Parts: sequence; structure tokens; C-alpha cells
Amino acid sequence: MTDLYLSLGSNLGDRHMLMLKALEALVQRVGVLVRCSSFIETEPWGFESDHPFLNAVALYRTTLTPREVLTETQAIERELGRQQKSKDTYADRPIDIDILLYGQERVQEPDLQIPHPLMLDRPFVMKPLAEVAPKLADELLSRAHLDL
Repeated sequence: MTDLYLSLGSNLGDRHMLMLKALEALVQRVGVLVRCSSFIETEPWGFESDHPFLNAVALYRTTLTPREVLTETQAIERELGRQQKSKDTYADRPIDIDILLYGQERVQEPDLQIPHPLMLDRPFVMKPLAEVAPKLADELLSRAHLDL
């Protein structure tokens, strides 16, 4: 089983319910939920909106491949009302599930990049990640600063 860190966010509809439904769907289809951060409310990042987000990070253990995880997370997003993934601009959405880390693997494909390339720039990801895995968050941040 591989450790899988996912970021979840919602800023449309019943955000709390959508986050809980996503977490449960991930248990049913992706893996065992090991730990989940508290839900934090944040302002939209990368676009203007009157709708704040609820964000969290969850650690799952999975036997799925990164590609299979992507397929399942995108299906869950659609089932919970997401119309389309953001391409060049961000927009309001009922649910967003991003793969942050998949064990120690690195994936560089057009539609799948692991580690998530923007995670270190996003406080709404790093704060809940630090709650779930403080040593890992510190290690990632210190490595990023060394690579500058």
C-alpha cells in the first residue's frame, strides 16, 4: 500500500457536506483513510470570487496506481457536481480533489504531475498538510528553499 496525500476543496453549495461525501467516496474507491486535517476556510486562490473555500488534506493508503487515482478522483468530482477541470483559469467549484503526493513517486505527464507542482505555493494546502504530516510538510518546505 502506498501513502497518498490528497487536497480537497469546495466553495459552492453545501461545502461541508460535499467535503464529507468526497472523503467517503475516496474510502470506497481509492483506499483506507489514515488521517484527515480539520477543514479550514480560505479565500479563493488564483481568481476572484465571493465564495470562500473549505479546504483539507487527507492521507490515504492505496493499492491503486497514480493514473487510477486520477481517474477515480475526477469521477468523484463529476458525481459531486463538478462540470469541468480548470484549464487556464480557476473558477468556483463544488469540489476539487488534487493529488499532492503518491509515496516517493514522481510523475510528469501532461495531465498528471506528482508531486503537485503548486502545492508549496498554496497555504491552503500546506497548512492542512502540516496538520496531517508535520515532519513531511517541514521537509518539503526546507527542500524547496534549498532548491532556490
